[in-house]
Amino acid sequence: MTKLIITLLLGGWLFLIPLAHADVPDFSGTDLEGKVHHLADYKGKMLVINYWATWCPPCREEIPELSMFYEAHKGKDAMVLGVNFEEVNETKLRAFIDEQMIDYPVIQTRPRSRSAFGLMIGLPTTYIISADQKSMKAHVGPVTKAQLEQYLKLFSASGS
Repeated sequence: MTKLIITLLLGGWLFLIPLAHADVPDFSGTDLEGKVHHLADYKGKMLVINYWATWCPPCREEIPELSMFYEAHKGKDAMVLGVNFEEVNETKLRAFIDEQMIDYPVIQTRPRSRSAFGLMIGLPTTYIISADQKSMKAHVGPVTKAQLEQYLKLFSASGS
């Protein structure tokens, strides 16, 4: 069982969660610059919400991938939001963000067993929400720019 959990966390696990519009979680958070981000703000764009922590090696591994995807799509067809999911002071978090050159908005929240989107089984966990906000995919483990591009194509092809 432990090997299965480690494999899922390190290898990535992908599953589809179909959502009716009324069932889309009411996600919102305030980034470190004081801007409030609501799920509804991004209707019409695929939204990538990435839960991570500074102490998490796979999280650190995927940051450049998320940044590249963000740079390629910001202001167009997709948005990336990082959610720091740990107890860390803001000064340390800002230093980490600068060191890692994270340019997408970062929201800080306290760790707990559930996120706004459901049970958290490991970090990093990325939720990819369709532009119409009717369907969502959850990806546990590091995500790459190429995988995010595939999600964007999949959502575009399915019309959601």
